[in-house]
Amino acid sequence: MRILLIHQYFLEKNEHGGYRWNEFTRMWVNAGHDVSVIAGMMHYNGSGKREQYKGKYFVKTEQDGIKILRTHVSEAYNRNFIGRLWGYFSFMFSSTIGGLFYLNQPYDIVIVTSPPLFVGISGYLLSRFKRKPLVMEIRDLWPESAIDTGILKSRFLIKVAYWVEAFLYKKSHKINVLTPAFRKTLIKAKHVPASKILYIPNAADFSISESLLKTFDVQQFRRQLGWEDKFVITYVGAHGVANALDQVLETAMLLKDTPVLFALIGEGMQKLQLKEKACDMALTNVVFFDPVPKNEVFKYILASQMGASVLQRNDTFKTVYSNKTFDYMSCKKPILMAIDGVSRELVEEAKAGVFVEPENPADFAAKVSILMADPVKLHEFGENGYAYAKKNFDRMNLAKTFINELEVIK
Repeated sequence: MRILLIHQYFLEKNEHGGYRWNEFTRMWVNAGHDVSVIAGMMHYNGSGKREQYKGKYFVKTEQDGIKILRTHVSEAYNRNFIGRLWGYFSFMFSSTIGGLFYLNQPYDIVIVTSPPLFVGISGYLLSRFKRKPLVMEIRDLWPESAIDTGILKSRFLIKVAYWVEAFLYKKSHKINVLTPAFRKTLIKAKHVPASKILYIPNAADFSISESLLKTFDVQQFRRQLGWEDKFVITYVGAHGVANALDQVLETAMLLKDTPVLFALIGEGMQKLQLKEKACDMALTNVVFFDPVPKNEVFKYILASQMGASVLQRNDTFKTVYSNKTFDYMSCKKPILMAIDGVSRELVEEAKAGVFVEPENPADFAAKVSILMADPVKLHEFGENGYAYAKKNFDRMNLAKTFINELEVIK
């Protein structure tokens, strides 16, 4: 099968971030399928156009047997909301032009993964020009998430975003959602026919964790980091408005006289502000790490006692799964789930950790204190999460399920 994926944030090899589509496409190529990707020239954290693409608008590359066309994204992306919006539109334009005139690869189906929502326009236009079916994936309910976090305020832009969303849902042959709550919302609130919706969720990557669980010297790594006598809680992910990581700093203040250490790994618009706040609070039990490649991230998780999944408290985030929750599970680490809704239900059903009320540092600190005193329960949570993810969220199995669905559409 010949597949075209349009994904603004498709990662370079060994970059940090969400590897869902890097892994899916690699597995499909290994299974004999032909995969092309149109991707942006900038990482999702907005750290600037990658050095090798400076001054260029279209660059062809190849990675793990996947043919990739990198196209322009405006470097205004991380300046402010208008810059971010122009970053989305610039990729929408460049990916469409690139797909029409620079890709030169035949394909049987077009897949678009959102957000950003406007990349769906590129997918729609290319699918129409080539007369191929369009599959839209929804990784986040947008524009709701942008509205609820206060990022999107203009009534005109909100109206346009809702119109674009409805248009794309109507024109897509299938829509893949990442959580059961997304499916429910699309059917009940957005009137998408249930027959049009697929459910291929985020997943755990056992290819890395299973190898490290057998060979990685956790104690030596902890010694290198100075973590020997610490109860380490690791957060891996974006440091943005939606993540509300101030609650972690405030929890750390409440636990400053305990062995607890919070390790925050990642990048984002709020990171500098968070570091300044931690300094102002004189916190010695919070450490910040720059993003690291995926293999390295798993080492930090394995060297921790717990993993934390954290988001702002709002109703939209009750519909999402946190990507890193599955990495914590695959590493047999118990989870502090500071996200209500389906993420809470996931952890509680798996018996893989505890729910923490979002943006409630007192509850966060209390739950940590209880679990610190119960190593047996911590071990039980870790084993439960691993078994549950292995059964329900193994990325290899989900990649096979996805390609089978695409074969039916083609």
